[in-house]
Amino acid sequence: MKAAGGLGERIDFTQALHTSTKRDYVARVVEFDKATCAEIASRFDREYWDGERQYGYGGYRYDGRWRPIAERMAQHYGLKPGMRILDVGCGKGFLLYEFTQVVPGIEVVGLDISAYGIENAKEEVRSSLILGDASSLPFDDGSFDLVFSLGTLHNLGIENLWSAVSEIERVARGDKYIMIEAYRNQREKANLLYWQLTCKSFFSVEDWEWLYHKIGYSGDYGFIFFE
Repeated sequence: MKAAGGLGERIDFTQALHTSTKRDYVARVVEFDKATCAEIASRFDREYWDGERQYGYGGYRYDGRWRPIAERMAQHYGLKPGMRILDVGCGKGFLLYEFTQVVPGIEVVGLDISAYGIENAKEEVRSSLILGDASSLPFDDGSFDLVFSLGTLHNLGIENLWSAVSEIERVARGDKYIMIEAYRNQREKANLLYWQLTCKSFFSVEDWEWLYHKIGYSGDYGFIFFE
């Protein structure tokens, strides 16, 4: 059931995976030059994916962690062979690969701004990934049965963020799901500010919901929190 104003359902697919990683929030700002680390991370190059931890993932390798998320999303959205799905901000394509295993015969497409991420993506789906900008998706209206974006759109400033959400709405003929970083209280806000490297849009849950309404987004949404 859609909430008033047309916004979809708030659904959590990812917080359990997010909290499985332990983070020392304070260390990130006292042990390293945070500004320099953020500058390097924002290139979304090798250092961000496979460099030292202070620049990003600290080595982003396939380990199967995305399989349960693909399973839950496939079940929730009723994905079937022959359907076409798009991941906006696909990175190395690990989640898309899991969708091909969970729903054999599904057609996957991924888009990411990182050439390094795509060049080093999971081999089985690499040919389905394209370099591009979330704020201007190179697809026709209503091209996909499901369009999703996990942990990406908060990296955009407000103008490009507005365009990216509008583009997800435009290219989806079916379901839509966006997950971003947010906060519910001052502790989570502080932790997010300490930990983030590439985030440009810092909003509370209520602010994100307001923004989705203003843009005219009708899909589902979720958050991760830095507790």
